[in-house]
Amino acid sequence: MIKTFVLFFTLCISSQLMAGDDIYKTVLMRAAPGKLLELIDLLKDDMAKHADYGLEKPHLMRHSQGDHWDLMMIIPVNSIVNYYQNENAAKRKASFFLDKSYGDSFYDLLAFHEDFFVTGPSYKVFSQAFEKFDYYHVEMFIALPGKQKELLKQREMENTYLKEINRDPNLIFTRLAGSEWDIFTVGCYRDIKHFAESADTPAEVDEKAALKAGFKGANFIGSYLRELMAEHHDTLAGAVK
Repeated sequence: MIKTFVLFFTLCISSQLMAGDDIYKTVLMRAAPGKLLELIDLLKDDMAKHADYGLEKPHLMRHSQGDHWDLMMIIPVNSIVNYYQNENAAKRKASFFLDKSYGDSFYDLLAFHEDFFVTGPSYKVFSQAFEKFDYYHVEMFIALPGKQKELLKQREMENTYLKEINRDPNLIFTRLAGSEWDIFTVGCYRDIKHFAESADTPAEVDEKAALKAGFKGANFIGSYLRELMAEHHDTLAGAVK
């Protein structure tokens, strides 16, 4: 069964991956009533044992406002094939929450749970961003039919715009399997004040940056994005360490 699953994933992703794309498992969780702090403590204990499970260091964030989930964990997995190899799957059996079977006691702590695989930035870029910054702006998108590539292009254009106004670009993750989300991005900041600093960008600088990025102008960035998406969730979150 596992070999068949691995073969399926290998065939699905071989035509999608570009050189240098890294693979991550993303887990969204909403705690059962009154169980959030218990869930966080157990997840933190699991994160500390990541090397025992054959994983790179994962990162966990806690929702502060916006979406319906409480927690998002992003786990570097290197490759789908290695992740599902028997020896690596066996290591994860000791985990509190990774790859649990239907009806496991882990689910007693949850009101909602979703996990899926994505491609994203290099692990070096990913880890540096999450080690440096503790506050995050997460945007999740479902593209309109036929607009997946253009939505990705818009996200890349917005990163060019951010660089031009001296802001760090967003980390961009695109779906491989397991979810309805086509793309999600994570902007990394020191705190909410750092997140809001772009409001102080002079109008002429803002306009020049937008035009250089390929937009019709600064006032068209949001409206263009809305031409491409069927659904959009927007969340602010802080690091859990």
